[in-house]
Amino acid sequence: MSVESIADQVLSGARVSRGDALELYHDAPTSLLGRLADTIRARKHPERVVTYIIDRNVNYTNVCVARCNFCAFYRPVGSGEGYVLGFEELFEKIDETLSVGGVQLLLQGGHNPDLPIAWYEDLFRGIKERYSDFKLHALSPPEILHISRLSQLSVTEVVGRLVAAGLDSVPGGGAEILVDRVRRLLNCDSKATADEWLGVMRAVHEAGLRSTATMMYGSVEEPEERIEHLCRLRALQDDTGGFTAFITWSYQPHNTELRGAEATGIDYLRTLALSRIVLDNFDNLQASWVTQGGKVGQLSLAYGANDMGSVMIEENVVRAAGAEYCMDEVEIVRNIEDAGFRPRRRNMVYDDLGGPLFRERTIPRRTELDVARQAGHDSVPAELAKYPARSRVGKQQRTDVGP
Repeated sequence: MSVESIADQVLSGARVSRGDALELYHDAPTSLLGRLADTIRARKHPERVVTYIIDRNVNYTNVCVARCNFCAFYRPVGSGEGYVLGFEELFEKIDETLSVGGVQLLLQGGHNPDLPIAWYEDLFRGIKERYSDFKLHALSPPEILHISRLSQLSVTEVVGRLVAAGLDSVPGGGAEILVDRVRRLLNCDSKATADEWLGVMRAVHEAGLRSTATMMYGSVEEPEERIEHLCRLRALQDDTGGFTAFITWSYQPHNTELRGAEATGIDYLRTLALSRIVLDNFDNLQASWVTQGGKVGQLSLAYGANDMGSVMIEENVVRAAGAEYCMDEVEIVRNIEDAGFRPRRRNMVYDDLGGPLFRERTIPRRTELDVARQAGHDSVPAELAKYPARSRVGKQQRTDVGP
């Protein structure tokens, strides 16, 4: 089928096939992809509103046994650069987030063998006891699968226990590309195969929670594998309706074992637009300004995105790979309005929380993102002594901080 015929189908509201999507990716002009994606965006969001959320992206540990070769953030067990944040450290980060109007914590981390499920339950309960209305958007599918393996509980049981402790929603991290050939090349198939990632998300949705979905492209995958990824997400969304939004970003090669080159901004816009076209059952697409910068993030609003994502406040994973873009609420709002849209704050499930908060009260400007810990801070949280460890280093740490 010709590009023009496929475009006519898209404009009529028809669902595209894998073959049609691949044809568009290879042969459609970038301007046409943008026009198609923007038409779909306008159809779903005719009010010309672009949303964003004020939250904080906290990585509670960088110790990880997965060893994905595209990740510059993780540290192996026993590394002197490894850390686990203490509960009080996390409470302080929540206090700072609340002070600037934040509504949730996006909490993700490495696959640390020395953090049992009880650690997560106690942390979540402690947060909810102190901040009853604050939301926990926490633990990607591979993290949940890791906890399942450590605890020898089913994914369904783990999700149930975490929900009882206070889990509100689940981020879509760890998806990379949902094709096992790619996952083997990225050395991330052991943390979760494509089927396992999707299976955890199905369990999350069946438990009544909502989640986001993601795609990291530009590493070792072929274009048809990007499309396979999108189609697998679309199929699960058909079944559960549990995804609130989709976010795609380019692989960041600096400081990683895999190395390679970063995809161009044009490739990002084409991939974003194609995502809007294929994911016809997703209401929201977020712009990845964290990897692309503010101006490409702004341009994303003409290529299918209707959401500028998070103010973030803190970021550690992408920064470890060399990307350090920062936009506070003022800058995000400026980019939205300069593109001709109306900015509105939201929560994870896209409830409207009102207009820009900095126009209602004074909020200090932020010119750079915070980090998990400042350099030189290498203390071991005292509460770790309460939990059994599996690694030799972890057991020694428990002895060092114990009573």
